[in-house]
Formats: sequence, structure tokens, C-alpha cells
Amino acid sequence: MKQFLNFINGQYVATGKTFENRAPVDNRVIGLVHEAGTAEVDAAVAAARAALKGEWGRMNINRRVELLYAVADEINRRFDDFLEAEMADTGKPHALASHVDIPRGAANFKVFADIIKNVPTESFEMPTPDGGMALSYAVRSPIGVVGVICPWNLPLLLMTWKVGPALACGNTVVVKPSEETPATATLLGEVMKTVGIPDGVYNVIHGFGPGSAGEFLTRHPDVDGITFTGETRTGEAIMAAAAKGVRPVSFELGGKNAGIVFADADFDKAVAGIMRSAFENCGQVCLGTERVYVQRPIFEKFVAALKEKVHALKLGPSNEPGVGLGPLISAEHKSKVLSYYERARADGATVVAGGGVPKMPEALADGHWVQPTIWTGLPESSAVVREEIFGPCCHIAPFDTIDEAIALANDTRYGLATTVWTRDLATAHRMGREVQVGLCWINSWFLRDLRTAFGGSKASGIGREGGVHSLEFYTELRNVMIKL
Repeated sequence: MKQFLNFINGQYVATGKTFENRAPVDNRVIGLVHEAGTAEVDAAVAAARAALKGEWGRMNINRRVELLYAVADEINRRFDDFLEAEMADTGKPHALASHVDIPRGAANFKVFADIIKNVPTESFEMPTPDGGMALSYAVRSPIGVVGVICPWNLPLLLMTWKVGPALACGNTVVVKPSEETPATATLLGEVMKTVGIPDGVYNVIHGFGPGSAGEFLTRHPDVDGITFTGETRTGEAIMAAAAKGVRPVSFELGGKNAGIVFADADFDKAVAGIMRSAFENCGQVCLGTERVYVQRPIFEKFVAALKEKVHALKLGPSNEPGVGLGPLISAEHKSKVLSYYERARADGATVVAGGGVPKMPEALADGHWVQPTIWTGLPESSAVVREEIFGPCCHIAPFDTIDEAIALANDTRYGLATTVWTRDLATAHRMGREVQVGLCWINSWFLRDLRTAFGGSKASGIGREGGVHSLEFYTELRNVMIKL
């Protein structure tokens, strides 16, 4: 049975306390994860602090960039190992993990290596009161030891989305992956060792949140900044912990994202786009669409077309040909999602598709499977419409005017993303300007230029990641003023 050890100061470290890692497809125990206690967290943070003062802290930017390129190349060289680990942990289809998770996980290192090598800083000349001159310029410095707390839905991709810029900027990291998905963060330690990243630069501690590794890390006084992707409630707890010491945070939190389909949209592309945004990765995507609003003239036609596509979805294990939907991540999350399925029925929803648990082959019967589900007929006040479910489901409601569409999209405490489908340029620009989200897609979904800003508004997060915007968190600007 696989053992997932902590990675501290360049070495894999076992502990006396373990917990099970289970496969979502059939609930089999596929490994034992060694839970870090306070001693291991202290050791990881100390190793990260020492690395800042050692070779890594003295390393010039060109050498750092070379090493990050080497990390990306080594992930790609071991592509199959990372792919197998990611599929085992998450149960997601091979096509998704092989085309999104692993390539993007590797690319994040090269993208941020290129950015840090080319990012400019400011300089100004100014006259001084005595008639002389002065030169003022900025220097970027790493913030120090960064605590990286990662989600389970895109484990490698979202972890390296943080580790990549953190290391590019010269920081060191202590990573706490989700207890549900420990494999790829652990495997990345081997990559760091192989390519020559100095010991202590990249550390991994395993465990849970409260009373475990997550809390120990966020409360540690020698952690200089914390970056987290996950649910809003957890972000609030981390923010409270970070307040002691006035440490910066970067949060990408929950969402209850709207999809808006106008009557003039390319109908087939809109159906395919909403299908993907609502059901990809079994709906376990922070950017996913759980609220769909369709302009009334095409409402019935759209509901029927999406229903047909959902009925055609094939559920199954990762490597089975044609599989388009995997399981949910855990039994606990399955119970949460099914509780919303029950609530929808209780609130009077029309169940267009799904609404329960599928009948799976005996070998998969203990897995965390739920049916992809479409509802109509719920009021906007329903918990199903207002609260993040994070499962393969959406509610579809009609609208009449663009003003109504904007009001519906903004009627939420969240503000992460939206996807808009229209052929009208004026409509597109108005939606992009007035919908209160960090990211607005027009006639697409999940299309990303990694140089651009990414993050949420309202309860969906603090700060921006991506491109030079990541540097605002992972570096501090120091002003140097020289009297000439």
C-alpha cells in the first residue's frame, strides 16, 4: 500500500499517525497518509526559513528561472506518474486530467519563470531642495515563507498556480494539500530533489484543518504570508489566524456562478458551453455554472437540448473509454450534494434530469457517484439557487431583458465568475462591465491567458493571481532613494 509521507527539508518524513486515502471511484483504501503534527510543521517552517538565508536566498534570478524550467520539464518527463496519481486521488476522467491538470500543472512553473525574468520596476529622477538630484527606484523582495493551502478539485494545477509564482519570486513554501488528494504534492518533492531545488525551498505537510496541519501552519508565527483556495468559511478562519502578526493573505474562495444565454447566441455553442461549465469535473470547479438564466424565447428549447446532452453523459472510472463524468471526491461531499438534491425536490423543483444516485456496476457501487442533474421552477430564494453546491447540477430559469439578467447574476453574496453567450457586441461589453465578478467569459468558459488577473469579488476572494498580478502578493516593493 502506498505511503504518503511529509516532505521536509528535502527528505520524506514518516509520522506515528496516519489516515486513509480512498479512491472516489470505489471507496477502496489506496494509501496511508502520514499526518503532520506540530513538530513536523515547525520543522517544515524552520527548513523554509533556513533556505531563505542559504543558497536559495542568494541565488541569482537566471539560475532560479533555469531550475523552474527544469521542474516543469521533469513533471512532463514523469507525466504518466503524475497522471496516474491525480486520477487515483480524484477519480476524474483520463481526458480531463491528461489535457488540463497535468499540462497546466507543469506550465505554471514556466509561465511564472518567464514573468519574473521580464517584469519591470519603476525608477524616477527628481530635483532636491539643495539644487542637486536624486534617483528613486524600486526593488522587488520575496515576502519570505509562504503557507500554501490547496483544494482537492484540481490538486496539481491549483497547487503549482501558487508554488510557481512563489518560488519564481524567491520565496520558500510549506504546502498543505487537501487530505483528500495528497499524491501529486508529495510526488512533486521527488521532482524538486531531482532537478536540484535546494532543500527546504519546497516542503509538504499532510493533515486536516482545525486541530491539525492546516491550523498549525496558518497560526505559525514564522509564516510570512498565506495563500488559500477553497470554501469561503475556511477562508474566514484562515484570515482570522493571519490577523495575528498582520500577515498578508491571498484567497480564491467559493462561488455561485451564473451563466447567461441570450436569444441571439449561437445556440449549439451555448448549449455545449453551459454543459461543460456545469458538469465538467463532476461540477467540482470553483468557476463552474450552477445558475443558468436563458432568455425566454429560447428557454424551453435550451432546457430540452441540455437535458439531451446530460442523458448522453457516460459515468465511469478514469481510464474507461468515453467516460465524461467521474465521481465526487468523498462520501462526505456526496452526502452534501445529495442533501441539495433533496432540498430541490422539497422546494418544488421540476427535475429535468437526474436528481439522485445512478446505478453503477458492482465493482463501483461503493464509489461516490451522483447523477448529473438539471432543475427548473425554483424561486431565487431557494437554498439550491443561493448556496454553492459544488456538484454536477444546475438550475435553469428564464429572463426577459438585459437589465433583468444583470440583476439576477448579481443577486448573490459571491462574485467569482460568469459566462455570457450572445452575438451582440454591445450586450457583451455591458455584461462584462456590470456583472460583479472577477472573471467574465463571453462565448467561452475556462479559457485562460495565464498572464491575466484571476480572482473573485465579494465573498469569492481577496487579491488577484496570474501574470504580474501574482507578484503583488508574493513580493514586496522596497523603495531605494539615492541622493546624487
